[in-house]
Amino acid sequence: MLRTFARSFLLCCGLLAGAPGFAAEPILPNLWDPKERMPKPDLGEVERLRFITTTEFPPFNFIDETGRLSGFHVDLARAICAELAITERCQIQALPWDEHRQALEDGEGEALLAGLAVTEENRRTLAFSRPYMVFPARFMAQRTDLVEPTAENLAGRTVGVMTGSAHERMLRDLFPGVTVQGFDDFEAMLAAVQTGMIPLAFGDGMQISFWLGESESANCCSFVGGPFIAPEYLGQGLAVAVPLDQPVLRQAIDYALHQISAKGTFAELYLRYFPIGFF
Repeated sequence: MLRTFARSFLLCCGLLAGAPGFAAEPILPNLWDPKERMPKPDLGEVERLRFITTTEFPPFNFIDETGRLSGFHVDLARAICAELAITERCQIQALPWDEHRQALEDGEGEALLAGLAVTEENRRTLAFSRPYMVFPARFMAQRTDLVEPTAENLAGRTVGVMTGSAHERMLRDLFPGVTVQGFDDFEAMLAAVQTGMIPLAFGDGMQISFWLGESESANCCSFVGGPFIAPEYLGQGLAVAVPLDQPVLRQAIDYALHQISAKGTFAELYLRYFPIGFF
């Protein structure tokens, strides 16, 4: 569970055997203790579970070529409803980003599945499920220049990072011997690795995975080492938000997320929408 990581600066999830940066099978995120047993709350009196989400947050939410709302969050909402056996009472409404929070407060929906940050400020007015997704930091290098990223063997090497970002703070704190090369443009940073201007880049694993899957990368590069999960730097990840006065609903969503993980449903969704995994 993510909470077990809260006091550690980072967790490296490890590598499969072979050259660093290459994995025979994708590493799947798992934030749940498989031994944990959670009771299933009774939602028999719930007349409706409407998820409020957004439309312009691909691959989490987007309008596909047929004009249909699609994405990871859409399928996750449906999976939650299926686990709770309330599919016939399940609805999904997409709104612009600046309207979804108010819509939940106005009672237009019962849950918010839109990537709202889990912060102390937001916790004052909303209750959050346990996280279903976190975004690890990753190192990226050319395939011909793979190095296991430890503080010792990165000492003296130049690493690109976004200027002023949480990743820069993390890099400076945990790898004090590196030479930090700041960038203001994310794609320019990755291109600098591609052209050999710098040997490594450090940043958001999901964003890097998208670039690695694009033609612009020309299959030049790959992740190096494992994912670094650091809530102290990178936040608590994504969670479902519900009104504070709906504790049973929050517990039910936690139960459903746990079941989705245990049954492999979450893994299927992750591989569907993130073919180049960022874990």
